Amino acid sequence: MKKILITGSNGLLGQKLVELLSKERDVEVIATARGLNRLPASIKNYSYHTLDITDPDEVLEVIGEVKPDAIIHTAAMTNVDQCETEEALCWEMNVKAVDYLLDASERNNCFFLHLSTDFIFDGLAGPYDEDAKPAPLSYYGDSKLEAEKLVFKSSAKWAIARTVLVYGIAHDMSRTNIILWVKKSLEDGKKINVVDDQFRTPTLAEDLAMGCYLIVKHEAQGIFNISGKDFLTPYEMAIKTADYFNLDKSLINKTDSTKFTQPAKRPPRTGFIIEKAVAKLGYAPKSFDEGIEILNRQISDTVKV
Repeated sequence: MKKILITGSNGLLGQKLVELLSKERDVEVIATARGLNRLPASIKNYSYHTLDITDPDEVLEVIGEVKPDAIIHTAAMTNVDQCETEEALCWEMNVKAVDYLLDASERNNCFFLHLSTDFIFDGLAGPYDEDAKPAPLSYYGDSKLEAEKLVFKSSAKWAIARTVLVYGIAHDMSRTNIILWVKKSLEDGKKINVVDDQFRTPTLAEDLAMGCYLIVKHEAQGIFNISGKDFLTPYEMAIKTADYFNLDKSLINKTDSTKFTQPAKRPPRTGFIIEKAVAKLGYAPKSFDEGIEILNRQISDTVKV
């Protein structure tokens, strides 16, 4: 029986991980997050502990009590523009917390899986493989790269899962994504402006959860790119969404990123080459079209409930 602790279990990826791992017979799942447990009652076979990852004493206490075999660290401050305007909070959440968790992992002999991002790159040469040289454009990217450096130096067994533009449906519908945004806008007859000069490999949350599980299951050490396989612009994603739901594509206006003013600079061309994860882990992500279909089923299930 492998005991796996998940940070950020109330978040999108955290929810998907608890849901996935709680169905595995040889896994004991410990969900953790700040505050109350917001996982739905439909998910069984896990325990929940309150954990503030920015409190080093609490981190040591909970990890020491639970003594997990592995930690999957999903909790982070991921609002890129908020990170730009609230640097101290970003550093506390994205860097210091990783330091505390690594210390606890070293003391308790835990395998540590850290979630990272394509925003550690400048987007001039994407898609990237695991050996590409980072050059962040934003404070968020800086914080995630600094966290990676802490992981590299750790004496714990570790892995890093880098991902791109994660989309999915949280159980409480608490966050939107490009598919939901395009669908609702077009259904409401709204014209939308969507950029066509940024490139990504959008990642279905369920695929990312499976990639994380495969890393931990095999204790595969090192860096792994865990993303979708389709290299698309947001405009192309919007068109695919409109096509799937048979909505009016004429409402979608192609534009470029210079038309938007945002605190944080975005890398123009990222996306990941995922051959290493496919070959070493058996990772097999869905296409973006399949992802839309999965989200549509989940929307229908949510409406039924």
